[in-house]
Amino acid sequence: MNLDEYIELHSSSEGAILAFINRDTNLHAVNPHMLSGQVQGRLLSLISKMLHPRRILELGTYTGYSALCLAEGLTDDGKLITLEHNDELEDTIRRNIAMSPLGEKIELRIGDCKEIIPTLPTDFDLVFIDADKREYPAYLDLIYIHVRAGGFILADNTLWDGHVIDPAYDRDRQTQGLRAFNDLVAKDDRLEKVILPLRDGLTIIRKK
Repeated sequence: MNLDEYIELHSSSEGAILAFINRDTNLHAVNPHMLSGQVQGRLLSLISKMLHPRRILELGTYTGYSALCLAEGLTDDGKLITLEHNDELEDTIRRNIAMSPLGEKIELRIGDCKEIIPTLPTDFDLVFIDADKREYPAYLDLIYIHVRAGGFILADNTLWDGHVIDPAYDRDRQTQGLRAFNDLVAKDDRLEKVILPLRDGLTIIRKK
């Protein structure tokens, strides 16, 4: 048994629907490593349940796994809007979301996050960023006014398998985007922040 297996065994299970999405994604989707998975999914769920948000925004839906995890903490009248650029995933996302009773609280929008964000409400309690790594700095700039004071931003992949501190990846645009994002967050006194070394790095940010 390795440490990852030990952690999974000692964390809450993901449940039947999420387990199906997890397995189906790993069997049929391109880049299945993009799926949050059991441990990160349970963390997203717990954070959402602690915050009990009314409005959640997700950038990057992939196959819908993380959206369903985050939706577990929504208020009774809550809503999650999730944005996905890859229209080839739309049928899979809609099928997966529809499998859960929480699917009624989730609104999928297909398109470019940078074009959609300005059209959204400005009172989100929680935002989860897990889209194009090259665009993380732009996403941060765009979503700032859409997050209420005291609201939270979660950013995935912020350690990028250690590439953010590896000079060998200086020319990699995704690494460049994540480094720039991390630097912006670190220097912004309007934000409280901490990076967790979970999977590929998860940054928790609170807007003051």
